[in-house]
Amino acid sequence: MLLVTGGAGFIGSNVVAALNDAGRADVAVCDFLGHDGKWRNLAKRQLADIVPPAELTQWLSGRKLDAIVHMGAISETTATDGDLVIETNFRLSMRLLDWCTVNSVPFIYASSAATYGNGEQGFRDDASRDALKKLRPMNLYGWSKHLFDMAVAERLAQGEKMPPQWAGLKFFNVFGPNEYHKGAMMSVLARRFDDIRSGRVVQLFKSHRDGIADGDQRRDFIHVDDVVRVIMWLLATRSVNGIYNVGTGKARSFRDLILAAYGALGARPNIEYIDMPEQIRGSYQYFTQAEVDHLHGAGYNGGFTALEDAVGHYVRDFLDRPDRYR
Repeated sequence: MLLVTGGAGFIGSNVVAALNDAGRADVAVCDFLGHDGKWRNLAKRQLADIVPPAELTQWLSGRKLDAIVHMGAISETTATDGDLVIETNFRLSMRLLDWCTVNSVPFIYASSAATYGNGEQGFRDDASRDALKKLRPMNLYGWSKHLFDMAVAERLAQGEKMPPQWAGLKFFNVFGPNEYHKGAMMSVLARRFDDIRSGRVVQLFKSHRDGIADGDQRRDFIHVDDVVRVIMWLLATRSVNGIYNVGTGKARSFRDLILAAYGALGARPNIEYIDMPEQIRGSYQYFTQAEVDHLHGAGYNGGFTALEDAVGHYVRDFLDRPDRYR
């Protein structure tokens, strides 16, 4: 049996789908289903169990697992409840790390590109203590993920025992099916798609930085299928350990993203640029781009989908269909 925490969420449910497609029905999910339709992310899946997070410790007791894929987290970059975020994102991760260490179970967990803060230290996935100490996350979510990366690095530096395989994945700007429950945390493409399809104007932020055009703020956008391929490769390659960036290695603009959606629909673009709210101008990131040499050096050669192809697939196979779920 394999456990996916956060398995009803965006990335987690896509991991569950890939495991089912690979012939595994012995997949357990730990997650809150709540009232926002997250169950639909799992409606087409075969599961061995759905475990409420409050019961996870008891559920794990005496159990044998092939691996834990720990995607569960409070992932809102606007989260403000520090105690809840630390309990969920840091302390639970520590308990799972301890359990996997004691029980010799591979442990793959979600870190985040939010740990890099404003990017002034670059985006190199150096997992050494000295490199991690230089990072300054800009929000509570990023800090909680950074704390756990630091704890892992400290254990390694002290020569403490670790699981037989461990990997932390710093996800960049992931988009794709099953993100619809995320509200304001959905990708811009998912949030704006109905406007794009209906011909209504799509608003993007103006630039407030010299030398950068309106809508040319750039992110490393990566389709969730590419993310899942990395996770499945790790599950099949037990010799690989480390903290890795998971992005395409190529930053593209928000304008490029939206134009790709118009192109997939064969529609005429209708974009206008609006002022960025004053309260976020000082902390807004204008550029993120994963350095992926470390992942390639570990042996990953699955490649990454070009933005226009990834957007076209998402639009035609999910967003523009009555059933948008995987």
